[in-house]
Amino acid sequence: MYISQNYSYAILRPIQQYILSQGGEVRWFLEGDEVDPDYLSSKELRIAYIDDVISWSPDAVFVPGNVVPPFIPGVKVGVFHGFNSGKRDDVRGHFDIRGFFDLYCTQGPNTTEEFQKLATKHGFFKVVETGWSNLDPMYRVIESNPYVTQEDTRPTILFCSTFTPKLSCADTVFETVKSLSEKGNWRWLVQFHPKMESRIVEKYKGIQGPNLQFIETDNVIPLLRAADVMLCDTSSVLIMFLLLDRPVVTFRNRSPSEHLINITEVNDIEEAIRLALSKPDKTMSAIQEYGSQVHPYSDGLSSVRVVEATNNLIDQGISDLKRKPLNIFRKFKIRKKLGYWKF
Repeated sequence: MYISQNYSYAILRPIQQYILSQGGEVRWFLEGDEVDPDYLSSKELRIAYIDDVISWSPDAVFVPGNVVPPFIPGVKVGVFHGFNSGKRDDVRGHFDIRGFFDLYCTQGPNTTEEFQKLATKHGFFKVVETGWSNLDPMYRVIESNPYVTQEDTRPTILFCSTFTPKLSCADTVFETVKSLSEKGNWRWLVQFHPKMESRIVEKYKGIQGPNLQFIETDNVIPLLRAADVMLCDTSSVLIMFLLLDRPVVTFRNRSPSEHLINITEVNDIEEAIRLALSKPDKTMSAIQEYGSQVHPYSDGLSSVRVVEATNNLIDQGISDLKRKPLNIFRKFKIRKKLGYWKF
């Protein structure tokens, strides 16, 4: 499990759980200083040095990111760090092919089709639609949720925002969120991308109280399940919330559509949330149609399909794939970041 961000733990743990249930072994490698080793449980095994990863010689490397050291043994499997939210143009965003992976495990028809076209074009990777492992726990019954309380029956609004400055609404809507939380009509949960500017994080931490809670976590699933409506911008987390058949109010979303209640002015936030809480028929129908294209799997078994696709690739081998691009500059950057110069 090759990770560089805290949110990657939740993406890969369902895969780990299935591998271990089948008698396999799992090790974690944490790249860089943006991933916190304290999120590892006492039973999860970490390999601290690349030399030791190579010596362990994994059969497969699972990566919720865009790059992976090619000198690590095993087939390289891309499992994505989020959905295609439209934050960037396709060529620079979700469909950016960096030339490191042997297999992409896609989330649903609207991404599988494009990746299959790219696989045909490039020839050095394969594509299997599996669903997204990160969502497996979302479809399972949980006994308790730390963000749900029987004593507080008010509607719960989850506010999430991307860290990308041009797309983030966190700073713009701060005063409105503060004002609405002070009214006390709704319970607010606030969670941001770990790369969010610290200045903005501290502003929201400063308005915590009986009606608003700021949460830092490596697992957003319990938050999603606790909320009735989400307020967001163009963060991919909104897609996860839509897959629960719950409405999202977006502020200046980059790709507004019928499955979103999109607004462009802060003065419209309260009215839009009230509309979302009413679950208008047209919006809910659009959400269901959108979900069937983005992620049609609600069985909680995407991680099983990922492992099965990986095992099939291992068994078949990759000799029928074309040679990957040289990627000299990107490979140099990886080695420099890791301080690894053995060949």
